[in-house]
Amino acid sequence: MGKCDVSCKALWIKVSVCIVVLFREYVSSKTINKVIQVHDRIFCCIAGSLADAQAVTKAAKFHLSFHSVQMESPPLVIAAASVNISYKYKEELSAHLIVAGWDRRDGGQVFATLNGLLTRQPFAIGGSGSSYVYGFVDAEYRKGMTKEECQQFVVNTLALAMNRDGSSGGVAYMVTIDEHSTEEKVILGNDLPTFFDQ
Repeated sequence: MGKCDVSCKALWIKVSVCIVVLFREYVSSKTINKVIQVHDRIFCCIAGSLADAQAVTKAAKFHLSFHSVQMESPPLVIAAASVNISYKYKEELSAHLIVAGWDRRDGGQVFATLNGLLTRQPFAIGGSGSSYVYGFVDAEYRKGMTKEECQQFVVNTLALAMNRDGSSGGVAYMVTIDEHSTEEKVILGNDLPTFFDQ
């Protein structure tokens, strides 16, 4: 695979046009996967209240399934990001979703949603460990990374976040999405890279 116009997210990584890599560590429960598939090539990364986020993604799955049947084609990523009931119930729900995926119209995309706000970004980070890695992401991110470079960037970012944040840890789940496939990978905590202070 050649070079892509890569945009990255620390816990999710987006490669516009070519690939989307989604990445989330397990925090509140070491056994809960917080990367949720809502359609064939669209995933949500959840943070905040697990119950609230799961309710929102369950509603998104239902709406996208119905939408796909109505449109007689796979949904666009923006459609998935727009199915966001957290704004209507922003006083009752505590859920932060990052929606990422690949579609035929716009390729790879990342949308951040927080209390109903919807923004498309070249990358988005979220969750308790994200505040520890903004400097790293700003310094190390660059356009034009290959798929492998992009995945390693995400692994390094997440390893740093997990090392600094007392609420993070366990295993990491990575999903890479492109025009042709969706690839899932589990990375155990002891297989993540270590840095000078570990």
